[in-house]
Amino acid sequence: MDIKIKESLMEQLAFKGACVAHFEKLINDYLFYCDQEMKMQRDIKKRGITYEAVSVTGKIYEKENPAVKSAVMFNKQKLAILKELELKTDNVQSDNEDEL
Repeated sequence: MDIKIKESLMEQLAFKGACVAHFEKLINDYLFYCDQEMKMQRDIKKRGITYEAVSVTGKIYEKENPAVKSAVMFNKQKLAILKELELKTDNVQSDNEDEL
């Protein structure tokens, strides 16, 4: 879990005055989906978008890597959480002007 991402999202909740359990849980969910997406990306880098598999009859064939669809699904969940938190590039705040 990336501590900087969690701290950044928690900071945005604080700026909005929305540090409540529901939104804090959404941040933890967001981090879970980040971890899962990274695992899928590693699998795609390792095996590719497709990989060779062996059928029941012993024939080799190209099989679609399910990690591709999973990565997309995890990314969609992350975006849905950001939408629920109402966090977009045009409305995030920073207490350090150098970060903008």
